[in-house]
Amino acid sequence: MSRAKNKSNRLTDKYLGTLHQGARASTRQHAKELRHSTTNAEQKLWSLIRNRQLKGKKFRRQHAVANYILDFYCNECKLAIELDGNFHTQTETKNYGELRTLSLNEQEITLLRFWNEQVLDEPERVLRKISEHL
Repeated sequence: MSRAKNKSNRLTDKYLGTLHQGARASTRQHAKELRHSTTNAEQKLWSLIRNRQLKGKKFRRQHAVANYILDFYCNECKLAIELDGNFHTQTETKNYGELRTLSLNEQEITLLRFWNEQVLDEPERVLRKISEHL
């Protein structure tokens, strides 16, 4: 392998390591697969924030960070957005969500949560709330 290609690979690994904060390749692959099966609420929000539509900030969808896959993530602002459905009201899921939030906060990532219904019924309100954190 050429010297230039080695340097390029090291830079790519360093960038991905920072962007994904140590996410394993398998987690990144799973995130990639999730991008092909989105909910109506995820599709709606993505149509409103993609292509730097919100304050010129770049969002990624189904983005792997550490051991987690975030519904939406702005690396520049260290802001994650999660959309929750009805199954998130179960005790076990709520406990996992709280631990996940604490872990992300330790990495200086702010996590905003919205119910799917909020995104579908009140998208302007959701966008205002996200804007406050950008």
